[in-house]
Amino acid sequence: MQDLALWALDTAVQRGASYAEVRVLDERHRSLSTKNGKVGHVSDADSLGIGIRVLVSGAWGFAATDVLTRPGIERAAAHAVAIARASATVKTADVVLVPEPAAQIRWSSPCEIDPFSVSIDQQIAELLAVDRELRAVQGVTLAEADMEFRRMHQLFINSEGARIEQIRTTAGAGYVATSFHEDEIQKRSYPNSFGGQHQLAGYELVRDLRLVEHARRVAEEAVALHSAAQCPQFTGTLILDSSQLGLQIHESIGHPIELDRVLGMEANFAGMSFLTLDKLNNLRYGSPLVNVVADARLEHGPGLGTFAFDDEGVAAQRTDIIRNGEFVGYISGRDTAAMIGQNRSNGCMRAESWNRVPMIRMTNISILPGERPLSPEELIAGTDSGVYMETNRSWSIDDKRYNFQFGCEVGWEIKNGRKVRMLKNPSYSGITTEFWNSLDAICSREYWTLWGTPNCGKGQPQQTMGTGHGASPARFRNIKIGTAYQKS
Repeated sequence: MQDLALWALDTAVQRGASYAEVRVLDERHRSLSTKNGKVGHVSDADSLGIGIRVLVSGAWGFAATDVLTRPGIERAAAHAVAIARASATVKTADVVLVPEPAAQIRWSSPCEIDPFSVSIDQQIAELLAVDRELRAVQGVTLAEADMEFRRMHQLFINSEGARIEQIRTTAGAGYVATSFHEDEIQKRSYPNSFGGQHQLAGYELVRDLRLVEHARRVAEEAVALHSAAQCPQFTGTLILDSSQLGLQIHESIGHPIELDRVLGMEANFAGMSFLTLDKLNNLRYGSPLVNVVADARLEHGPGLGTFAFDDEGVAAQRTDIIRNGEFVGYISGRDTAAMIGQNRSNGCMRAESWNRVPMIRMTNISILPGERPLSPEELIAGTDSGVYMETNRSWSIDDKRYNFQFGCEVGWEIKNGRKVRMLKNPSYSGITTEFWNSLDAICSREYWTLWGTPNCGKGQPQQTMGTGHGASPARFRNIKIGTAYQKS
């Protein structure tokens, strides 16, 4: 790896780059699924290539190749320099990078069981065991289960002297039971929707999820939803489980704090942001209980946004985003930090693969748990009436990340501090800052989970990245509930 990187770096500097960085990435990816008692798909692929980013005359250039011969790498480096020179002819201002110490380190993420040491046959057998449990419940129309594993071995070097080698292993697993009856589809997922739970971990994550153990309950809830009452439409108290709150963070906090969106440099997939620069340190984003951080450090947890250094060679950090309800921080890279007068990037530049340019991506964007002991049961007991909602089903939010509507898989009506009945098609809507200002209680640390979102899209060409979102169940007052699935 080192020889490949040095060839690229030397060529870029010799061709006139004032700054150059090189990433050599060797990645293995395995994905498996089952569907109604049969194998859905199995893929096991490797990818090895090199990405080269350079500054010439104050402008960026990027090129990549999987032709890992010396001539092939030198051609790619020369191409990156040529692109930068062409970009410099139309630049509006010089790119400036805030300083960053040149680290030299080798780091591996914790991995108790290498997922690639477990045979595909064994993994498929475990998925089929879940499938049997799901389909054993009468009324289940479709049973789907999946697993996904990645190992990313990357070497980063730059012209400032950095040499950073990282090995990250991620794992994910989950399933969904779908029930079709008359003109209605209902489903329940475990442990989360849209792919289950994903973390920076090995096969031990699959073991710890105890997939088969929960399958009957999940399937029974999917079928029971057909007989459940429709979620009523009203304005009142809403309690969200931690997984749904994690997605709420992703959409209404994570995307709008991306500084490239704020500066108008990026709008693909998620639009731009209502968090214009004048709002920094001048906006009450939420109630005093809302404390949100961007934290890529391993101390925060084994999230999909956890690493030692980002793809610019910046060390993982914890950055306050919302402190006691006040908006205090963006996520940035070395060039965007300079644009707003900050003296350091907070280390949020990442690329999906060797053939993609690094861009600002969420790390682990998490709401901190409540400081006083509070369980979900106590949260419900302290609620006279309202709805408890679990597991995301759908989401919609405008291109400034301000007006939103979310649907969940299941709801539970609360009366006099107790869950009294299941509700189907629950939903809620609101305005971002009004919603977060309505938070009046959040459960404590022991009920906090760091959820993984493996499929966040951004950029053109598209990059799909994993992010993490830690949350505990929380309660919100005066929320519009039940507006999404009303029949005419």
